[in-house]
Amino acid sequence: MQSNNWRPSASIAALKQRALVLRKIRHFFAERDVLEVDTPALSHATVTDEHLHSFSTQFQHPFAPQSQTLYLQTSPEFAMKRLLSAGSGAIYQICKSFRNEETGRFHNPEFTMLEWYRPGFNHVQLMSEIDDLIQMVLECEPAEKKTYQALFKQHLNCDPLTATLDELKTLAKHHGYGELAAEENNRDTLLMLLFSQQVEPHIGQDRPCFVADFPASQAALAQISATNPLVAERFELYFQGIELANGFHELTDSVEQLSRFERDNKQRQKRGLDRMPIDQNFIAAIESGLPECAGVALGIDRLLMLALKCNKIEQVIAFENSRA
Repeated sequence: MQSNNWRPSASIAALKQRALVLRKIRHFFAERDVLEVDTPALSHATVTDEHLHSFSTQFQHPFAPQSQTLYLQTSPEFAMKRLLSAGSGAIYQICKSFRNEETGRFHNPEFTMLEWYRPGFNHVQLMSEIDDLIQMVLECEPAEKKTYQALFKQHLNCDPLTATLDELKTLAKHHGYGELAAEENNRDTLLMLLFSQQVEPHIGQDRPCFVADFPASQAALAQISATNPLVAERFELYFQGIELANGFHELTDSVEQLSRFERDNKQRQKRGLDRMPIDQNFIAAIESGLPECAGVALGIDRLLMLALKCNKIEQVIAFENSRA
């Protein structure tokens, strides 16, 4: 009997709506004179974040004695910042990104990312522009803004900026994560567990919600606040149980960025993970002069789930992973 696995996971009607939304997004940026760019999906380096896992492949050049390891990019961030450093001005990209992680209601190994960067903007100004885009696509109310610390205190009665590892372990055990907490010695892993399971379900239900001022230890590629060294100028956007976007007031210090990547790799080794090659082209671009800017990565497929009122990511992509 012939399998129906050849059929798309999304309906043709949904794919037509998807195309319409993408056209609206491109018009949104064209009106603001933001340049659309296209950067490589494959690179010689990749992210060092212990919580992100890249796909790799071997490139065998017919005239080279050894194959080269190339990585599918988890986002176009590094390449886009190289363009910013080269003088591109404001840019955006709609592209495939890849993460060797879970599949499920909100996840597919390859997915569509919208990423954009605004020289001269800080994270607060960028949140305002994201809000404009979200309202245009979803026809929703303006987003509210809350801090990571305030939400953690509200829902867990704990200050995430000052809580000790033992306090977080006790809190995790209280909420049913005792086995995980017993083996975990990284504060940020426990913070992320508690936030995702105990805080996220309560935010952004009626209107989009920006969560700002993440702990400095979770800065990633964001600047540390000049007024509070315990927090990073980083935000995420949530709506109706879905994490939509992650944005930064971008770090422009190449020495600090390299130090963070090296610290990531040390943490990876502690967890038994492979060290990842640091993108030296990216570091060199920052050193040459990454302009003051803010940037954000927004999940297009998740945005479409909200726009089309779909429950699963497979309903808004042509062929989800099992049909690929």
